[in-house]
Amino acid sequence: MIVVTGATGNVGRYVVDELVEAGAKVCALTRDPEAARMPAGVRVARLGDLPLDGVTAVFLNPAVLWGSGPEEFLRQAAWHGVRRIVTLSSAAVAEAGSGNPIGDHHRALEVAIEATGVEWTHLRPGAFASNAGQWAGQIRAGDVVRGPYAEAQLAPIHEADIAAVAARALLTDDLVGRAPVLSGPQSITQAEQVRIIGEAIGRPLRYEELSREAAREAMTGGHVSAEIADSLLTMFAASVGRPAEISPETERITGRPGRTFAQWAADHAADFS
Repeated sequence: MIVVTGATGNVGRYVVDELVEAGAKVCALTRDPEAARMPAGVRVARLGDLPLDGVTAVFLNPAVLWGSGPEEFLRQAAWHGVRRIVTLSSAAVAEAGSGNPIGDHHRALEVAIEATGVEWTHLRPGAFASNAGQWAGQIRAGDVVRGPYAEAQLAPIHEADIAAVAARALLTDDLVGRAPVLSGPQSITQAEQVRIIGEAIGRPLRYEELSREAAREAMTGGHVSAEIADSLLTMFAASVGRPAEISPETERITGRPGRTFAQWAADHAADFS
């Protein structure tokens, strides 16, 4: 059996679908099993109720362990004979130890997993296309999205492509001991992302840039820590006028080009309407 944590989340739901399509036996972990809508044959459980006997591999989303720490979960996984853990990590790990809290957090989890002695693969995606979902409220309310650094360039990756790589890591030995950096296939600005969403929903949208101070206030008022807000804003500032690096790993591993942001916007148009 393969366990998928965060199974109803942006990435986890696609991982479940990939594994089911491949014929794997899947247990989906979620905070609310009663509300989860999973394919036929998928077992659904809460994290605390998970019996690890018979589990061979885990797709681990760090978000399910925030606040509790990974130690007990990893100890139980190793004790019950889980053979492999595939981690949803972050490209920010490259900056771990340099004052980047996102990178530090994910690298600490990677190290803890490696210390268990299980097989591991750490997936390190950069910007998620699904981050654009943070604009949904503004778009439903009007035609202007307000945020920092309109010309910050990112290479947002469709969560379905992350899931396709995760399934490969869970089902084959091809990625054992590797930490591929994943990206979308194109570098686009935040303003371009908003315009593309507008095209997907049939409405002209525009991005209105906020000052760093105003953006920080909005972020920290929305339950983002000051440390994380500052790290993100610094990253955005550094990417203005600098095309994002495109990783070849997504296409190399999946055997097909990554989905564009326009494809993501079309897939999620209902979220903005």
